[in-house]
Amino acid sequence: MNLQIANIEYYLPQKLITNNELQQIHLNWDMSKLAEKTGVFNRYIVEHNETAFDLACKAVDKLIQGDRVLTDSLNGILFCTQSPDYIMPSNAFLIHKYLNLKQSVFAFDYNLACSGFIYGIAIAKGFIAAKLANNILLINADTYSKYIHPKDRSATILFGDGASACLLSGIESEGIIDIILASSGKDFESFYIPSGGCRIPKSYETSIEKIDESGNIRTDENIHMNGFGVWKFISTNVPKQIFEILNRNNYSLNDIDLYIFHQASKLTIDSLVKALKINPNKVFSNIANVGNLVSASIPVAIKDAEKAGKLNRGDLILLSGFGVGLSWGTVIMKY
Repeated sequence: MNLQIANIEYYLPQKLITNNELQQIHLNWDMSKLAEKTGVFNRYIVEHNETAFDLACKAVDKLIQGDRVLTDSLNGILFCTQSPDYIMPSNAFLIHKYLNLKQSVFAFDYNLACSGFIYGIAIAKGFIAAKLANNILLINADTYSKYIHPKDRSATILFGDGASACLLSGIESEGIIDIILASSGKDFESFYIPSGGCRIPKSYETSIEKIDESGNIRTDENIHMNGFGVWKFISTNVPKQIFEILNRNNYSLNDIDLYIFHQASKLTIDSLVKALKINPNKVFSNIANVGNLVSASIPVAIKDAEKAGKLNRGDLILLSGFGVGLSWGTVIMKY
């Protein structure tokens, strides 16, 4: 048995924050220059009492649409998030309760960011190949806005909140053709939150604001992102992985009908297109309207590409995600 993406739905918070609104709050920010680099003009942000689980429930509702037959056919839940409701249990169990699923349905979270959708497909493929499941609900949801200091220009302009819900099903015909996963733990400090875990608990000291060399303000309880370092790493390693997966499956760049990269930033996507020498018309991007949605980035882009008529069933597509960890992964599949 192979795996297919049977359906995707997503949900974004109601609160829209535009670049114009950010400019009014931060008069010294050059929003036109920032928009040119990031490619982000709008992002949706949760309210203070709204969580990734809340967004996930809305996305799941759109996917299931009250279909009890579909709900009863689920064999497992995979929930990818770095902003869970509780330290324990994981959000997947909250979804299990929300959908009132039978006890035979397995559920667990995994902690990954921008490569999370690719890893989720790999995990689900393993379950399906082992005949442990035939229908898996993959949820990707995060609220990075809760981890970003409002005066951190580099992160505030880039990230949005959101959730996707994806039904992954076993299929006898061609679906996933190949997957490559990779990681570089030695570079973890390129994108991390220093405090708040068991190693460095939150304290008065971790809440003190600091200014970096670029003028960004944050505390040790906020996201620390070495934007240039991550961009350089991605620009070097992701093209290598993409060429590897193409070569070992005897595909050329032109054989791919559509490329969907994690929507990290316009600068990152443009760098990949240039490095790979891809026809820009074969690359879909929606970052301008939603920002960087972390692990929900790729599935939301897939859904938007379908809506825009850029993606059709049977198309040969290449998906690539990369970020926190550092981790990166690429999949080739027949959609």
